[in-house]
Amino acid sequence: IQQIALTVKSDIEDFKPKIPLIQALRNPGMRNRHWEELSELVNMPIRPKKELTFSKCLDMGLQKHIESISKVAEKAGKEYSIEQQLDKMENDWKSVKFEVLPYKTTGTFIIKTSEEISQMLDDHIVATQSMSFSPFKKAFEERIAAWENKLKITQEVLDEWLACQRSWLYLEPIFSSEDIIRQLPVESKRYQTMERIWRKVMKQAKDNPEVITLCPESRLRDNLREANKLLEQVQKGLSEYLETKRMAFPRFYFLSDDELLQILSQTKDPKAVQPHLRKCFENINKVHFEDDMRISKMYSAENEEVEFRKEIYPVGNVEDWMSEIERIMRETLRQIIRDSLQDYLTRPRKKWVQYWPGQVVIAGSQVYWTKQVSEALERKDIRIYHEQQLRELDELRELVRSDLTDNARETLKALIVIEVHARDVVINLLEEKVQNVNDFEWISQLRYYWTDDHLYIRAVNAEFRYGYEYLGNTPRLVITPLTDRCYLTLTGALHLKFGGAPAGPAGTGKTETTKDLAKAMAVQCVVFNCSDQLDFMAMGKFFKGLASSGAWACFDEFNRIDIEVLSVVAQQITVIQQAQFQRAERFMFEGVEIVLKQSCAVFITMNPGYAGRTELPDNLKALFRPVAMMVPDYALIAENSLFSFGFSDAKALAKKIVQTFKLSSEQLSAQDHYDFGMRAVKSVISAAGNLKRQYATMNEELICLRAIRDVNVPKFLQDDLKLFTGIVSDLFPKIKEEPIDYDILEEGLSFACKQLNLKDVPGFVLKCIQLFETTIVRHGLMLVGPTGSGKTKAYESLQIAMTHLKGKISPAGSPFKPVHTSVLNPKSITMGQLYGQFDELTHEWTDGILSTLMRLGVAAENDDKRWYLFDGPVDAVWIENMNTVLDDNKKLCLSSGEIIKMTDAMTMMFEVADLSQASPATVSRCGMVYLEPSILGLQPFVECWLRKLPDPVFKYYDQLNKLFETYLE
Repeated sequence: IQQIALTVKSDIEDFKPKIPLIQALRNPGMRNRHWEELSELVNMPIRPKKELTFSKCLDMGLQKHIESISKVAEKAGKEYSIEQQLDKMENDWKSVKFEVLPYKTTGTFIIKTSEEISQMLDDHIVATQSMSFSPFKKAFEERIAAWENKLKITQEVLDEWLACQRSWLYLEPIFSSEDIIRQLPVESKRYQTMERIWRKVMKQAKDNPEVITLCPESRLRDNLREANKLLEQVQKGLSEYLETKRMAFPRFYFLSDDELLQILSQTKDPKAVQPHLRKCFENINKVHFEDDMRISKMYSAENEEVEFRKEIYPVGNVEDWMSEIERIMRETLRQIIRDSLQDYLTRPRKKWVQYWPGQVVIAGSQVYWTKQVSEALERKDIRIYHEQQLRELDELRELVRSDLTDNARETLKALIVIEVHARDVVINLLEEKVQNVNDFEWISQLRYYWTDDHLYIRAVNAEFRYGYEYLGNTPRLVITPLTDRCYLTLTGALHLKFGGAPAGPAGTGKTETTKDLAKAMAVQCVVFNCSDQLDFMAMGKFFKGLASSGAWACFDEFNRIDIEVLSVVAQQITVIQQAQFQRAERFMFEGVEIVLKQSCAVFITMNPGYAGRTELPDNLKALFRPVAMMVPDYALIAENSLFSFGFSDAKALAKKIVQTFKLSSEQLSAQDHYDFGMRAVKSVISAAGNLKRQYATMNEELICLRAIRDVNVPKFLQDDLKLFTGIVSDLFPKIKEEPIDYDILEEGLSFACKQLNLKDVPGFVLKCIQLFETTIVRHGLMLVGPTGSGKTKAYESLQIAMTHLKGKISPAGSPFKPVHTSVLNPKSITMGQLYGQFDELTHEWTDGILSTLMRLGVAAENDDKRWYLFDGPVDAVWIENMNTVLDDNKKLCLSSGEIIKMTDAMTMMFEVADLSQASPATVSRCGMVYLEPSILGLQPFVECWLRKLPDPVFKYYDQLNKLFETYLE
């Protein structure tokens, strides 16, 4: 045996050196060209035939040439791997196809490509390029080059194709309108040529969706390039067309491109413009078309009707007759004010205030107030006028309590607010012993004069013509000493052609004061909520609109814009202000000559620094007059507001309301979601006003007590609630609270709990009722509380209950409406996906989720309630874009310049665990409902879970319940 082993071993040893030769000759990459190379190297012909055995190779003495042979074999192996890689790539592409889908009713298709296709393309191009650098590529040089070319063309074709498809999808609905085709003949021809190419290309794709056989065709690439070139020209023509329309009617600058196109594509039907009037005018909600299409009246959002004094026929281009509406609106108001001033002398005042439109009543009474005070000062008997004024005020308060139409009541509320301030001014004149018409105490007020058939407003040495913008019948701000000082600074700034910059903490009335000054002067004021997504192009569009329409803009939270954009904005504002100094009628702005109306102005409001705020550059600061807004006089505001609602004991009640908030902020625990500022006071006042209207004869103290409780109780923690009850009972000692009748709502809630398989725990039902109460006084509210406190179930239960009870009268006095909810998680998507964004390369606008949802809500035909639920953490960045939505403006401002106005049926709800990251601006804008897990305890959870057990386990119900009670309670 040993002998055998030795023999075998020596045979193996002998054979070992020959193994590299076998390996080399048997290399799978050996092709004919390699055998020829071998034959040349060893000087004898070697052919891989049947008879070529290994022993023959050894006999030929190939062993001596092993090094040369190995080299050839190695080269063959490397070439073989390149060949295999190429084959694999070609095979991979065979299965890749486009998804070709039919598009609407156009009769053509669109392609849907996946991320994988572009990823695979990129990977394969990189792989092919690295092959072309390989030293062994010679044999496949042509094949590699051809393949690389194929992939590159495919990539180019795909890029062109998707760009083309994006533009086509945007332009297709525009050019399917006959009006646009008629107005843009050249662009329409180009578009039709492009569409022919597009349809041909898409037909090819439908017949052969395989990417690699369809795309690498230079003819297809050239076709798509041609289509894109045409599209670019069409887009350019379209932008220029929109620009000319905007120049003809500058208020179109405040609309986004899509909104403007919507108007222009429906010029045949003038009535289609109705929904867009709100966006072009301060408060024309709709106009009335007679049978012969004559426009005869305008209506405000509050449904106040004003008849035009001249005829308008909507003929010709839409921008022409919209300009005509603007001109006639102003002329109509001028004439109505003139007539009302003459009528004031003959008609009794009580009747006069109800006869004319709200805006006219306020303007007219201000003119007579100015006149009478001036005359009294000259006669030196201001005290006699003061007594007359008090009589007139009492008369108005009596009138407010009587049975009035809604519009008359609104007019009176606004008038009383203005008249109370007029009374305070006269009291001040008496206290300061003013004798002269030119004393500062008097000339620092806003004074109204009717001269030369026009209304003028004077403040100190500045004089402005009344703007005659129709404002409808809207409430006015209570004018406190702070407001007076703010007006003084802002009118001084306007006189010198500067802007105004009120700055101060949240809830001090920066934006509202600016808006109210615009109302006092009857100028259109466009409020815009700035975000860091605004670029200089969007701002430029805005400024063009301001300058050429003579409107004001109030940029809210201005210091959220990026510093790079702000420096351009400084340039843009400087250009406008210089043109105003020179009293130019036209000026150059960003390379275009536009009209300048002298009344235009820019106001910016800023919050002091916290997350996402920038310091303004100095060249920008210099263009604005700063106004420091500090805490306003709550008591005065509350007193005047309650007075205008018809409360007789307004002063004492206002003190109690303010005291409640003061003591609460001092004595209760500090929580992130507590806010006792101006907005909280205001919601108590509006709740009190609603109750006063509902129960006119109820004790006024009881009304205030109920309003305070309804607004504040939902947000308190259990411990704070006891303290708060103590504070309130000290302030309203003799008042016995009457229970409110919630039977019908409780019935609905118990029905909802059954539907959701919940237990109607009394504490939980109470929270649902509080949520209902909060939805009445606030349009933005937050459900705050840790996980498991029933936030989601609270709003779901209330939604089911309200929908179930539709048509029945609710505790608020109006019928219940069905509720629709839209739920989203704002932190799971980017800001761009939430609000919409511009594409960085193509500057093309893509809509966001919230803006789409709100647009659908605004367009809805019914007045069902719509709740938008944001279920996710609140931080100072994403929610700040909603500041103008959550305050009295109720407008969502998108960076495309579009402004979506919330309807009264909409409510924004936020479901959060805490508000540690929210800014004061956000907290003060929202109503709060706080839910604690302790309200529920463990029992309801156990009970509901046991109810759902499957039958075989259900029989152990009692034992399981006992276990829970023993070990977990």
